[in-house]
Amino acid sequence: MKKGLKTCMTIDEYIAGFPEDVQVILKQMRAVIRTAAPDAEEKINYGIPTFFTTENLVHFAGYKHHVGFYPSPSGIEHFKRELANYELSRGTVRFPLDKPIPYDLVARITEFRVKESRERAQAKSK
Repeated sequence: MKKGLKTCMTIDEYIAGFPEDVQVILKQMRAVIRTAAPDAEEKINYGIPTFFTTENLVHFAGYKHHVGFYPSPSGIEHFKRELANYELSRGTVRFPLDKPIPYDLVARITEFRVKESRERAQAKSK
């Protein structure tokens, strides 16, 4: 990762700061999330790529040895069994760069977060 990535204004700039092999993975993460959350706004939040509707849906980030995926604690809990082979912490999944990224799982978690966010917004509007 290049120095100064925290000052990126766009996801394109953020991804461009990584080695080409990592860029490929980050671009695929972005595409998978975009497909699962087509109405979400893309932005940089907390210095990392974020997909937002009425709230932050998911974030992702590149690191030296892994890709971080941040679907909130509820996203982790709901898919805990399927995420058992990955390093987890509250709201965080670490996908090692030397293993295949489970893009199908990333899509399903993102779809879950979209549904959850939509339901929460509808409950607030009542």
